Amino acid sequence: MIQWFPGHMAKAIRQFEENIHLVDIVFELVDARCPYSSINPEVYRISKEKPRLMILTKADLANPNFTNQWLKYFKNQGYAAISVDSKNNTTGNYITKVVKNLLKDKISASKNKGIENKIIRAICVGVPNVGKSTLLNQIVKRRAAQVGNRAGVTKGQQWLRSSKDLELLDTPGILWPKFKDQTVANKLALTGAVKDSIYASDDVALFALEFFREHNREGLMKRYRLNENDMELNNVDLLLKITQNIGMRDDYEQASMRLILDSRKGKLGNFTLDNVEELSKDEGNE
Repeated sequence: MIQWFPGHMAKAIRQFEENIHLVDIVFELVDARCPYSSINPEVYRISKEKPRLMILTKADLANPNFTNQWLKYFKNQGYAAISVDSKNNTTGNYITKVVKNLLKDKISASKNKGIENKIIRAICVGVPNVGKSTLLNQIVKRRAAQVGNRAGVTKGQQWLRSSKDLELLDTPGILWPKFKDQTVANKLALTGAVKDSIYASDDVALFALEFFREHNREGLMKRYRLNENDMELNNVDLLLKITQNIGMRDDYEQASMRLILDSRKGKLGNFTLDNVEELSKDEGNE
């Protein structure tokens, strides 16, 4: 079972609570590959009185059709929502424009009080490895935030000046005390929000195999030189077959990690683990 809520997570949540009154808007970053599963309920609890911009990061790794469906879903829920490819150099200008439009009434009220160039302050929050630091560096147009393709890179909070119009408070990635179910935990582990050292790699690899067998069979077969007969194997035997095919003999744990990393890098194709239609059915049954 995957659970992870160390002391620095509690500290990060406490810092978020302490700083929320300083900002005009909350940037809530979610991973476009699992946009619903990477929503942190603690963010909603703490920031519900503040305007929120949902930013679906890593859209270049997600299924574009699903990303559009999720943007529509969030907007129907009353949230402003955009998707970004954090490698795109125009991202910063785009977000600044969106934020100015969202806060236009507040900016106008400040001008009426004689404040011509009100600085908009935003706080950036999200699960670990959601792409906050990469996005922030694009917004401020310099390498101001530490970047790493693993959970837990940002260790503390820092204010970053984007322009004369926007200041951003970076925060460490935050997970919540208890995952709703292990499916959510597996999705977060597969996309890198949970430290690799705290879960069983073969469990997450088997979860990934089940998903890709159904949603990108061809990509799975091509990457690991599998044939149709191989695809008739159960997931455990298929993982062992992949282990052999990539030259790792019987080291299925190392092969499991390779499968997980290949997924994250997009080597099995673009994918989205959360399905809007399935969520809508679940909500309709509640």
